[in-house]
Order: sequence, then C-alpha cells, then structure tokens
Amino acid sequence: MSQGIPEKGAILTQISIYWFNYLTSKIPNLRTHFLTNDLPAPLQSRPDAKSLQKRSMQVRRLAIFPIESIVRGYITGSGWAEYEKHGTVNGIPMPAGLVDGQKLEKPIWTPSTKAEQGDKDVNISPEEAANLIGEEDARDIERLSLEIYTVAAKRAEEVGIILADTKFEFGLDKEAPGGPKIVLVDEVLTPDSSRFWPKETWAENLGKAQPSFDKQFVRNWLTANGLKGKPGVKLPEDVVKETARKYKEAYEKITGEKWEDC
Repeated sequence: MSQGIPEKGAILTQISIYWFNYLTSKIPNLRTHFLTNDLPAPLQSRPDAKSLQKRSMQVRRLAIFPIESIVRGYITGSGWAEYEKHGTVNGIPMPAGLVDGQKLEKPIWTPSTKAEQGDKDVNISPEEAANLIGEEDARDIERLSLEIYTVAAKRAEEVGIILADTKFEFGLDKEAPGGPKIVLVDEVLTPDSSRFWPKETWAENLGKAQPSFDKQFVRNWLTANGLKGKPGVKLPEDVVKETARKYKEAYEKITGEKWEDC
C-alpha cells in the first residue's frame, strides 16, 4: 500500500508493551525481550521525543528462531482454506463438518516458515518445524505458544474479544543464567499479528466473514476489489479512517485505557 494507517505504529507498540507486562505477571518464568519503554538518553531531548517514545521500546538483542509460531483457537484464514481442500490444518487432521470461524475443541500449534521481506510465509507441520529448529526447541516453543495463547484468549474474552488466532516469534538467549533460554520477542498479540473478533457477533457470523478489530478489514477490502497482493495500492480515505478506528478500539478494549494520539 502506498500510505500508512495513522497512529498504527504507536498503537502496535503500546499494545505489545501491555501484553509483555501482562503475560509475565501471569506466566511464571516467561522471558521476553522487552526491557523498557524509556528512550535512551541521547534521544530524550529530541523535539519529537513524546511521539518517538510511543513508537519505541528497548529490547534485548537475541538470535531469532526461523519460524513463525502460530496458534489457532478458531478455524479461519489459510487454515480454513486448507481444511476445505484436505480436511487438515498444517497437515493436522481435523474433524469433519467444521465451518469457517468455528471454535476448535482445543487450540492447535500451526507454525510457518519465516520468509524474507517481500516473500510469503509457508505453513508447515509441527514435524517440519522440529526438523528446522530441533525437536527440543520446537516442543518448548509449542508449549509456550499454547500457554501464552490460553492466557491471552481468557483476558481478551473478559473484554468482549475473541482471539481467533495469533502469531508469536521467539528468540534464544544464549547467555541466560543456567543455560540458553527461549524468549518471546517482536510484537505480541496486536491487530497486525492476531485476529480479534467481537464476541457478541461471533455466533451470528459463523460460516462467513467475521467483523474484526485487526488488519483483516484491509485484507477484505483488497480482496473485494481485486487488489490483494498488488503493489502501490492507495486505500480510500474511509478505509484508512475505519482501519485506524478499529486499531484504537482494540487498544482501548484490551488495555482499558483511552488512546491519546501522538
């Protein structure tokens, strides 16, 4: 797309910070790369320091695992597309008779490759992920991902949001006391890395496109207009404004705080 969504970077950063703090308060021994939201001293005197702070965080530099760690609690998106063709999601057999948007009996771990910028991630089976990063690390990442999803989905449901699926990334802290430790990194549980649906309208929209608080709104517009995957697309102003509104609403529902523009 040729233009951005106003405040998007700041909103994603602040939602991530909220979740890093929330998750570490709920999951014993969870490690994240987040250090502080404070700007380094040399940047604090900049005229745009307030805006920069809302868009920034200091983190630990780590070696990143070359997979996207995706958890699905509901079947939709690429998972639904595969299920329609083969009855599987990432090669995992699924029950017959599911409909788009249906809640799964239990969340499943469905990793993908981590593509270079401009390329497309490819869904892989848990076994293929283990071949890429090693059996022990894959099982630890699966366990952590499912635990984080469960805690986050419970919190989201408390504020009227269904966390349909989400993507995590993990790094390895090779210098951790007691030996290398797996660490939650990147953005976490944002409208760019997750599908957030309104709980109150979920049941009535089973089998069709769910309303959302995430970038799916833009995806749907691009698809409807035959522009998905095409470079340099200019979004109509009303689509830009509605997307920004949805991101702010997600922030306010999740954190319980009013969003203040930079």
